[in-house]
Amino acid sequence: MFQLFKKKSNNFFSESEREIIASAIKAAERSTSGEVRVFVERKCRFMNALDRAAEVFGDLNMHQTMQRNGVLVYIALKDRQLAVYGDEGIHQKVGVEFWNTAVKDMLQYFNKENYAQGIAEVVIKIGNALKQHFPYDEKSDTNELSDEVVFGR
Repeated sequence: MFQLFKKKSNNFFSESEREIIASAIKAAERSTSGEVRVFVERKCRFMNALDRAAEVFGDLNMHQTMQRNGVLVYIALKDRQLAVYGDEGIHQKVGVEFWNTAVKDMLQYFNKENYAQGIAEVVIKIGNALKQHFPYDEKSDTNELSDEVVFGR
């Protein structure tokens, strides 16, 4: 489907590509109380990437955000699987179609071998949705989760 999935996850993104993604996460979170994380691994342990994304979401304690507004962008390189998983607070606001569209948007970039930019653009789109439904509150908001790309096995 795309060449992205032929490389090892820990070597897939260059330092500058990781910075593009991390910068997108920081920008997306700047005007919202929501949290976005990106998780990349070689193989998906489940048939359905959404099931694995839900597991990783829990493993990363993303469900512990105060407003239940964390979002995980999940990528399994070798298995060519993607998912975007949102906690119940944001999911109730945007619905399933939003997540499906986010994956489709990312795939358009991936098909052009523009992986880091595809992830960054989807993260920004997610940030805009979070901003709309969970605007930043200067008095109470803190960065609850790391902005770095997380690499699994």
